[in-house]
Amino acid sequence: MDDDDSRVTRRRVGDAEARRANRRWWDADADDYQAEHGGFLGDVDFVWCPEGVREADVGLLGELAGRRVLELGCGAAAAARWLASQGARPVALDLSAGMLRHAARAAARTGVRVPLVQADALALPFGAEAFDTACTAFGAIPFVTDSAAVMREVFRVLRPGGRWVFSVTHPMRWIFLDDPGEGGLTAVHSYFDRSPYVEQDETGTATYVEQHRTLGDRIRELVGAGFRLVDLVEPEWPEGHEGIWGQWSPLRGRLFPGTAIFVAEKPARR
Repeated sequence: MDDDDSRVTRRRVGDAEARRANRRWWDADADDYQAEHGGFLGDVDFVWCPEGVREADVGLLGELAGRRVLELGCGAAAAARWLASQGARPVALDLSAGMLRHAARAAARTGVRVPLVQADALALPFGAEAFDTACTAFGAIPFVTDSAAVMREVFRVLRPGGRWVFSVTHPMRWIFLDDPGEGGLTAVHSYFDRSPYVEQDETGTATYVEQHRTLGDRIRELVGAGFRLVDLVEPEWPEGHEGIWGQWSPLRGRLFPGTAIFVAEKPARR
């Protein structure tokens, strides 16, 4: 949504308000989201970002066969089903019942079933060292007020040597309006302003909240949780890809990055 809309603002939002707003948003928007993006994401596929980077091509998660994998913010769980098709043992988690409803439908449609868990990424309902790998493609992290706490929770549930990979909107996009056209090429916000992007109703109550962190913030969150940063991937816009996804477009994608993919590992025991 354009920041010029009268119901769009940048302001501080408490954890309870943000959680309530985003859960309601994704429950209400699940049908429209899948109708618009389901074809791009596929039923059994792992697409990291609107640039079309696929795990099958880049292998950021490493070895999968036999590995216990947690997908946070799974949405319709296409990635978790793809992981299962590769011999992994995935669990798909999301806060939104609406999105998990689509995950259940896709499981019935494809015959690829994975465990689905409705839970908050800030309080993962799993024991310590329960998983070999954790991942999310644009899930959970941008929507919580304390993303550093998510990093600590993922660290807790990963075994030593486990890998944690997540993609988010590239932080430099925060400078611009969410406009895939010419209007999205002019810097209007400070990169250093961490005030959340908030959509609100006529009473001023938040209906959607997205958080901003800089690249440095993300690295400090990872390191502070105990992770070792392995790689930071900034996908280039591929030739021939003419699709538009929200504020992602060929025009903007050929000029500056739209996605950042962080690859981290929990140090192995010595």
